[in-house]
Amino acid sequence: MHQNMYMKSEYPLYIANRAETPNLDLEVLDKYSGEVAARVPLASPDMIDKAIAASVKAAVSMAALKPYERQAVLRHCVKRFEERFDELAESLCIEAGKPIKDSKGEVTRLIDTFQIACDESVKAQGEMLNLEIGERTSGYRGWTKRVPIGPCSFISPFNFPLNLAAHKIAPAIAAGCPFVLKPASKTPIGALLIGEILAETDLPEGAFSILPCSRDGADLFTTDERLKFLSFTGSPDVGWKLKEKAGKKKVVLELGGNAACIIDEGVDIDDAVPRVIKGAYYQSGQSCISVQRILVHEAVAEEFETKLLKAVRDLKSGDPKDEDTFIGPMISEGEAERVMAWIEEAKEGGAKVICGGTREGNMVEATLMTNVPREAKLYREEVFGPVALLETFRDFDEAINRVNDSRFGIHAGVFTPRIDHAMQAWDHIEAGGVLINEVPSWRGDNMPYGGIKDSGLGREGLKYAIEDMTEIRTLVIRHA
Repeated sequence: MHQNMYMKSEYPLYIANRAETPNLDLEVLDKYSGEVAARVPLASPDMIDKAIAASVKAAVSMAALKPYERQAVLRHCVKRFEERFDELAESLCIEAGKPIKDSKGEVTRLIDTFQIACDESVKAQGEMLNLEIGERTSGYRGWTKRVPIGPCSFISPFNFPLNLAAHKIAPAIAAGCPFVLKPASKTPIGALLIGEILAETDLPEGAFSILPCSRDGADLFTTDERLKFLSFTGSPDVGWKLKEKAGKKKVVLELGGNAACIIDEGVDIDDAVPRVIKGAYYQSGQSCISVQRILVHEAVAEEFETKLLKAVRDLKSGDPKDEDTFIGPMISEGEAERVMAWIEEAKEGGAKVICGGTREGNMVEATLMTNVPREAKLYREEVFGPVALLETFRDFDEAINRVNDSRFGIHAGVFTPRIDHAMQAWDHIEAGGVLINEVPSWRGDNMPYGGIKDSGLGREGLKYAIEDMTEIRTLVIRHA
């Protein structure tokens, strides 16, 4: 039994920069033991309304912050995240069931994300315009600058409670935008710890609110016209419905996927297999860019399957607090049951389980399958669990067509020794990003990140998120 060193029994929410504990109605479970790990408040609609009103009031003060003042806030966060590294990792391991090694990796990314925002916060954002394009515009000069869009609404998911919240919070501070954030109710503690650190800074009153709440109580995050921007990360069904209800505000959606990875002829199998293992089974597959479909050239299929199967069988499942654990629990038993139902449906259609395929509680075995029908949910939808599908191809064009045979498109991975195939993939794969000799699950926190089709709208990544949270204002001067 592992002793929790840092976990508190209670955490407050944050309204207009202040910690408040109006109730302790939300139980946060240890996802491995199933026991209550902590209790946090649930925000009422009145509290959410109060927070939005405070963000509106703070908009002028936030916009007036000098770049170096915004940078100082972000720098403070970086320092405090480093000082509280182990606490952040432990809370993530407990509330999300993320293996401790991966939890530490996410804290590192949290720090990186705020550091990138720190660097971006003092960069010039604008350009000089050459308006003298004809006789009519002779004597005119122009410039642009970016100004904060105003109060922002953020809704973050359970699977990366620290870093995906950071990808909303950090650019908002860098851009000079106040915000209200709804963290996932299953994993709110990471965001509340970020709030605790933000409360140590000199941000204007109302600059931030972090409010766990029920889905029914969160309607104001989407519909309130005082909010000028909505960034949502979560399921496609929910995301597109929110967009319909968002009104005039700008919307960025980071939604689901069923990412594919091509293993071309001539690749180094010993290099590709561990990357695919990490991409498919990291965090029990609970990532929108998890490797779900693996397409292997028939010339290397036998060797690849043999080595992949051995690697899957060698993965250790169990307590996420154990340094050797690779497969931890899924977020809930209900989600584990759903994954198993999809596996059974695929088996009824002729699919074969060659590894795994069982569960105990919310622990699902790392599962590898072949012959999955293309009409099965496992093939068409986002499994969001530790399941990968293996199939072969003969022609690279055929492989690309199969990758594109999806309503999703965030990332795709292609392992190939051929530069022409790499360029062909980049030109023709329908996705927000194509990764060569890497799995689609890889993400650099400074790169543009997002999907097309049903996978979303817009891009995150600090520079690109700051652009979304600002608007262009043009200045024209006529020389008399």
